[in-house]
Amino acid sequence: MKHSIKVRYAIIFVGLMAFVLISTWCVNSWFLERFYTSDKVHILEKAYTEIDSMVTQANESGKGIIEYYKDTYDQDFQNEGPAQKLFRTMGEKYNLMLVLIDSTTDEALMSTSGDRQFLKNKVEDYIFGKDMPDASVLKKHDNYVIQKTYDHRSDSYYLESWGYFSDNKTIFLISIPLASIRESVSLSNRFLAYVGVVALFIGSIIIYLTTKRVTSPILTLANLSEKMSDLDFDVKYNGTEQDEIGVLGNSMNKLSDRLKDTIGKLRTANEELQKDIEEKVKIDEMRKDFIANVSHELKTPIALIQGYAEGLTEGMAEDPESRDYYCEVIMDEANKMNKMVRQLLNLTAIEFGNDNLQLERFDLTELIRGVISSAGILIQHKEATVKLEDCGPIYVYADEFKIEEVITNYLNNALNHLSGERKIVITAEENGEQALVTVFNTGQSIPEEDLSKLWTKFYKVDKAHTREYGGSGIGLSIVKAIMDSHKQACGVRNVVGGVEFWFTLDCYREN
Repeated sequence: MKHSIKVRYAIIFVGLMAFVLISTWCVNSWFLERFYTSDKVHILEKAYTEIDSMVTQANESGKGIIEYYKDTYDQDFQNEGPAQKLFRTMGEKYNLMLVLIDSTTDEALMSTSGDRQFLKNKVEDYIFGKDMPDASVLKKHDNYVIQKTYDHRSDSYYLESWGYFSDNKTIFLISIPLASIRESVSLSNRFLAYVGVVALFIGSIIIYLTTKRVTSPILTLANLSEKMSDLDFDVKYNGTEQDEIGVLGNSMNKLSDRLKDTIGKLRTANEELQKDIEEKVKIDEMRKDFIANVSHELKTPIALIQGYAEGLTEGMAEDPESRDYYCEVIMDEANKMNKMVRQLLNLTAIEFGNDNLQLERFDLTELIRGVISSAGILIQHKEATVKLEDCGPIYVYADEFKIEEVITNYLNNALNHLSGERKIVITAEENGEQALVTVFNTGQSIPEEDLSKLWTKFYKVDKAHTREYGGSGIGLSIVKAIMDSHKQACGVRNVVGGVEFWFTLDCYREN
């Protein structure tokens, strides 16, 4: 709560108002009385200047102030002269008490107060220094002084100016009652305190409501930024303010959109990078497996070739029949190695996408029939029966050469694992948008734990039997790679009486 902007604003406002009130109180207490006195002194100086000017004018007329005053004096105030008017104005406006005395005749010439004799006696006491009241001189001029006096009779303070005018014969006394400024200051400060407390209370409520209206959208922006920090960029600022907060809210909305796009791109890039890393790891693992498997597969034929070659070199096969046998073994093992290398190159090209598909329309049934016909001699050698069950022409859209290789691998695999009736049944049928091809052969079932491993390179269920017919364990891996490149499915399952391999292709449909 202590860190809240709302609280800070309220504290600043209350503190500022309190400072203003205290400052006003101090100014009233320390400077108002001086200012009030200074202003009254200025009035006395102004009155002296104006009356002295009138005295000078009267002397210049040759009549003197006495005759000048008597000629212009109107007791009924109907036709006032300038001197009478000046005295009356000063008395009414500034509450002045004024008396002029001729020093040569000691006659009171003019007065604004009915108590003329009191003022006359007072100025005479000042001049002759008799019975001086409590007084302090505030200002001293060449012909007169201004002093602050205390009158015991009225228990009041007065500002009085007394002395001579510039003619050096007219004595004057100008007196202004000095109101109880101290009491006025005290009253003013007390009133200011009452008003200040009310103003502080009302102002605090107003500033609280005002700052709440200001801080509410700020809190909304804070919550929005917190959600953005949690990567929630769907939140938006919906305020309608046109001020700085509104500008900030719109900027945060733009920032949210840009962060959402940028982080989306980063995520995509990160996913692609992760895929690249996984692909690289996969390639490294494949490379290691490839080297290990190739080394293992080549070790036996190389050892055989080396052994029989050494036998020929050492003259162990001197008769033509033995030499021919040795040479046949060497040639057979070399052909197996050559076949395996070609299959590996073909598989690698397919897996890494270097062998582009040549998609075209062709009759799948006719293709199967051609593969069976080409393998006729091998079928006879295996003493097998191959039957094609078809439902007429099936047109598909694929790479004809690679599909032929799939069918050939399936057929060769079936021929190499025949037993019992030694029967192979190939079916081709349309199933909606796809064509399904199955290759069944009689023989022993494949263990269930080995079914999913048949597509792995160099994997052999019966290694002795595979070695017997010269298998490398790559043919089914090539089938899997070809079907993956076509984005089609393939598989194997145990059925009654034998094993069935299958694959699917998209049928060709003319638009």
